[in-house]
Amino acid sequence: MGSAPSVPQTSIHEFTVKDSKGKDVDLSNYKGKVLLVVNVASKCGFTNSNYTQLTELYSKYKDKGFEILAFPCNQFLKQEPGTSEEAEQFACTRFKAEYPIFSKVRVNGPTAAPVYKFLKASKGSWFGSSIKWNFTKFLVDKEGRVIRRYGTSTQPSAIEADIQKALGDI
Repeated sequence: MGSAPSVPQTSIHEFTVKDSKGKDVDLSNYKGKVLLVVNVASKCGFTNSNYTQLTELYSKYKDKGFEILAFPCNQFLKQEPGTSEEAEQFACTRFKAEYPIFSKVRVNGPTAAPVYKFLKASKGSWFGSSIKWNFTKFLVDKEGRVIRRYGTSTQPSAIEADIQKALGDI
């Protein structure tokens, strides 16, 4: 636990991740957009409310420069047991998700995805930098800097005012 080790990157735009099919995605493609980065799981008690509200937020703000980047994670009680493609199919079919669902990642430990090491180093939590559960959310500004971190119990709809502010809507 404790604080996250520092990382050399200063922006999420410096990372390349894999999409659900294993193809490289350069996150610099999202420069100029406000991002909500979320570790997702299909078999979690928070799944229905989070995916429903994420889809609603995306529909409302996608044309204003807002993107959701969803990273399936099987690290918490194995609640994302399928493949990355199955996780994407679940989100897109059941919740009509139109935002990108990336390849499964680890968010904690020595094999955590580099992008998650960056996110955690940018904004820890009251209890250290480790991500405690599925659906931890990071709001990222248009320059790729983390604005704020939200725990699992913070519903996506509760973040709407922060998204509007980051977009310059209020």
